[in-house]
Amino acid sequence: MDSVNAQPLEILLVEDNPGDIRLIKEILKETKIRTNIQVAMDGEAALKLLFNTENLNAAPRPDLILLDLNLPKIDGRELLSEIKCSEDLKSIPVVILTTSTAEEDIIETYNNHANSYITKPVDLDHFIRVVESIKDFWLSIVKLPRSDET
Repeated sequence: MDSVNAQPLEILLVEDNPGDIRLIKEILKETKIRTNIQVAMDGEAALKLLFNTENLNAAPRPDLILLDLNLPKIDGRELLSEIKCSEDLKSIPVVILTTSTAEEDIIETYNNHANSYITKPVDLDHFIRVVESIKDFWLSIVKLPRSDET
């Protein structure tokens, strides 16, 4: 498929830190692959986007979800469980990108079928390298189940 004419890759970023959102969006936009990035700043907003409960301008089904765990309203752990229990959503890869280093979070998210668990570095340069690695792997190397092919 020609990436110039292909539908953009739909990414849902579930993150409540505005600085992290801005940086992640900037890094993900620097790719040859066209992307469309939706942002939900809490788990409740993400559920509404994913399940189209406010069907005014229904968001497209994401091809990839980047999920923080420590979110307001509905946390990322519960959101991951909702996603992976849904027949319509469970095939969407979910990358956990969080500040939590707790072993119980790592175990719980993998038990709930997260596709990877990445701890956000506090150092800006390292954070940029981590997000670039996510971009390189998930947008260039991995073959994702595209929403336009389902």
